[in-house]
This record gives sequence, structure tokens and C-alpha cells, in this order.
Amino acid sequence: MFRILKISGAIIGVIIGAGYASGQEVLQYFTSFGHGGTYAGILVTALLAYMGMIMTYIGSRLNAKSHKKAIYQISGRYLGLILDGILIFTLFGTGVLMMAGAGSTLNQQFGLPVFIGSLLMAVIVAISMMLKVEKIISVIASVTPFLLVFVIFMFIYSLSTMDMSFAELRPIAESQDKPFDNWIVASINYASLCIALGVSMSLVIGGEEKDSRIAGISGLIGGLGIGIMVLFAHLAIFSKVDTVASYDVPLLQIVEEFSPALAIIYAVVLFGMIFNSALGMFYSFVARFFKMGTRRANIATIITLAIGFALSFVGFTTLVSKFYTLVGYLGLLLMLILIYAPFKLKRSEQKGELKRDKIS
Repeated sequence: MFRILKISGAIIGVIIGAGYASGQEVLQYFTSFGHGGTYAGILVTALLAYMGMIMTYIGSRLNAKSHKKAIYQISGRYLGLILDGILIFTLFGTGVLMMAGAGSTLNQQFGLPVFIGSLLMAVIVAISMMLKVEKIISVIASVTPFLLVFVIFMFIYSLSTMDMSFAELRPIAESQDKPFDNWIVASINYASLCIALGVSMSLVIGGEEKDSRIAGISGLIGGLGIGIMVLFAHLAIFSKVDTVASYDVPLLQIVEEFSPALAIIYAVVLFGMIFNSALGMFYSFVARFFKMGTRRANIATIITLAIGFALSFVGFTTLVSKFYTLVGYLGLLLMLILIYAPFKLKRSEQKGELKRDKIS
């Protein structure tokens, strides 16, 4: 059971990241549709539970050490090249977004210049990337329970202290900027976004578990957990949308409204979740090109993070709106390939063509 919770916690930690834990992504993809956002959250929960199971199951079956071989094996040479390019773009771009989120969080809560939070994130990610992958999984999983506690608290607090009814709040919620005109399209795009963001590290996490059944169950629980947390965060923001929608980090503002002292703790937890995703994205990016733990990988890590830091000054809210929408569209193809992948692996195994990464 501990193995399942550890893996599922790591999956949640990798995917949640700055866009969810801050509330900005939830505001744009869900709350901006009012009651439709609730239906979107239910649909996303089902999609992520199934896709989480598939990603970790495939990673375990192929003993994946990076996404490269796994993606090429389940999609073929030419389609694999396209998907590989999409993932490389997604990993680096999301890592940059995480750095921007770190800067926004410390700026909103502590008034620090944005570059301070981004620089701090770059430094601790660089140090962490030089650890072994099993230690990285433990680090990522350890932060998730703290966010879960805060999300449950914010859900209960927000609904119990509403100043207006959902019917009154609905026009305010629906007046917010939204990336799509339809909540169904938004929910599918969000699910494919999460897949694109999480598949590389999820394959690696699954690859660390020899029992593919345990890996699959862990991914299922992880995806289910993400969906439930999205619903809770959406309802919390919806119930306070009149006062928190204007902030870069609306969930942090909800905690601030309850207790400024508790908001400091949440800012630290939020920074930890951003770190989880930044670590997962940049680790997967560098692991795609180099064997981790080597001198070349360490040099590549420093160069990659330095470039990412420089690009993080575009602005967090702008990045969430533009970059995530694009990645969501790109991730649709990946999601379809992953749904088909277990059937292809079964046929490959029957023909004796299944290839696994060598254990290093």
C-alpha cells in the first residue's frame, strides 16, 4: 500500500504544479464556466484516472528510464518523432512556467522581486536533479499531502463563508477570461494538457516499479486524486470569485483572507508544489538527451535552467493562458496514442517484439 501511495503521490506532485496549486489554471479552465466548470471537473476526473493508470502501466511494462524509447515503441518511428518533439517542447516550456510561478508566489505573499523566486527555484531544482531517480520520486511525493490538506481546508472554508450564492456569483465567474467557449472542450483540453505535462515523468516513475499492476493502480489513484483536487479548488474559487479572481494566485488569496499567518505556510507549500513540477519537467527534459548522474547531464542541467530562468520573465498569468492552451491541443494526439498503447504492447509481447529499457 505504501508503494501505491508513494507512486500516486509523485504522479499528483508532478502534474499539479504552479497552474493548479496557485488556482490560476483552475480559474481559467473551470471557474470561468460557472456551473459548467463543475461538470468539466467531473469529466476531467474520469479521464485523468484512466490516463494515469495507462501511463504508469506502460512505464512499468517497458522499464522506462525516459520517455524516448517508450514513445517510439508505442507510436512507431515517424509518429514517435512528432510526439517526441511535442514532449520536448512541453517539458522545457512547462519548466519555464514553473519558474515564473515561483516568482509570482513569493512576490504576492512576501513582496519579493519576481526574479528572486525564479532564481531560487532554478538553484534548488539544479541541486535536486543530481540525485538518483528514486530519491526524486520520494521528494516529489512528500509535498503532495500538505497541498491536499490545504485544498480540503479551502474547500470547506470557502463554501461555509460565502457572501453570495452560486447563482449570484455565476455572472462574475463567467465574465472571467477563458481559453475556450465550451466547458466540454475546456475539460478535454485540460485532460490532454495534464497528460502532456505528466507523461514523461509518469513513464519514468512507472518504470521504477517492477509490478505493472501496482504501477497501474497507483496511476489510477493519482489521476483520480488530481481530478478531485481540481473539483475542490474550482468550488473554492467559485465561491469567492468576486474577491480573488483578480489575483495571479487566487488560492493563496483565499488562505490570506482566513489567516495571513496560515497564508505564509501555504505559500511555502505552493512553492514546494511548483518545485515538484519544475523538477519533474526539467529532469525529464535533460534525461531525454543524457544519462542522468553523469558529468554531461549535470552541465546540461545548469545550462538548461539558466536559459529557463531567463525566459521566465514573460509573466505567469500570460504563460498559463497561452502556453497551456497550445500544449492542451498538442496533447490530444498523445492521449489517443496512449489509449491505444496497451493493446499494441500486448500484441508486441505475443510476437516477442516487446523491448524494455535496460536497468541501469
